Amino acid sequence: MALYEHIYMARQDVTAQQVEAMTEQMKTVIEAHGGKIGKVEYWGVKSLAFRIKKNRKAHFTLINIDAPHAAIAEMERQMGLNEDVLRLLTLRVEAHEEGPSAMMRKREDSDRDDRGDRGDRGDRRGPRPDRPRRPREDGAAEGGAF
Repeated sequence: MALYEHIYMARQDVTAQQVEAMTEQMKTVIEAHGGKIGKVEYWGVKSLAFRIKKNRKAHFTLINIDAPHAAIAEMERQMGLNEDVLRLLTLRVEAHEEGPSAMMRKREDSDRDDRGDRGDRGDRRGPRPDRPRRPREDGAAEGGAF
């Protein structure tokens, strides 16, 4: 049997419990065709880079699968029929990643410290001292509200 990573996105207006139920349904399809499920990670609701079927956000879920191709094909067919699933992607991998995926790992504080101190940025609304002001062509007074 082959190893797969499967990620799907569900509509933003379904609940987390409904997403969990969809995941359980996919597990039963895989197991009925002789496959095994590894880890399942619910990544939560995330913003999309662009609208998909009028949705700006989606529920993301990762499933590690060890199954024959027939099980994957049936699972993808059933997910394609489900109107709550926006997109899905199944990749064949050499080995499953141990531990939490990159999406679940928390960024450590040391990564933030590498950016350095930005310091005092001052008042951004005032004139810049490094540029001389040009007189306005319409003769209006300088300064004033924006």
